[in-house]
Amino acid sequence: MVEWIGSIDRDDLSQSAKYSLNSLLTVFRVRDTTAAEIHSLLTGMPLDRQLADMPVDAESDAVTDREDVAATAKELVKDRVASLQWQEMEELVAGILRAMGYKTRVSPVGPDRGMDVFASPDGLGLEQPRIKVEVKHRKGQIGAPEVRGFIGGLQTSDRGLYVSTGGFSREARYEADRSSIPVTLLDIDEVVRLLLEHYENADNRLRSLVPLVPVFWPAS
Repeated sequence: MVEWIGSIDRDDLSQSAKYSLNSLLTVFRVRDTTAAEIHSLLTGMPLDRQLADMPVDAESDAVTDREDVAATAKELVKDRVASLQWQEMEELVAGILRAMGYKTRVSPVGPDRGMDVFASPDGLGLEQPRIKVEVKHRKGQIGAPEVRGFIGGLQTSDRGLYVSTGGFSREARYEADRSSIPVTLLDIDEVVRLLLEHYENADNRLRSLVPLVPVFWPAS
């Protein structure tokens, strides 16, 4: 039985606690120290008292397994991506598309650029698909009006990609799903997933934005 006693902001947790919670997209065991920290934030009970009252668990003190390392690495990459400036985020998205095999063009800074990134197989838009990209790098979610306006600026032959590191509301996702023009919405978790998936093909421009090194693990 699960008892819901409250909620806390992820930013209130320590870095080690955030990393140990993985991406919250899978079932996993919460470490005792992280559970104590969460309980402390919810109840106001001092953390040192929480830890003192906890039974010793040898398993929680064992070496972190491979899945924990991978999950922690993703959270580190996510934090690195979140720290980018908005211009760098546009370059990051363009770099990921290049790593996926497209040629890209980032729109110059101006009062009304129409779109942030343009991608196509030939870089000229003469070959399909023609992908028009909007990038919003901020904490707040994107709502339905923004997605609706983005779709309204697309032509029938276009493909739309809307990137928001702050995520999307349910209504915004509904607008994308019901669009007659194919539109994909990417939040920061999806951006990180694509970055890691295609990093092997990344060029120097992309690698300079988010430098990563491989981690080797003994085969089982």
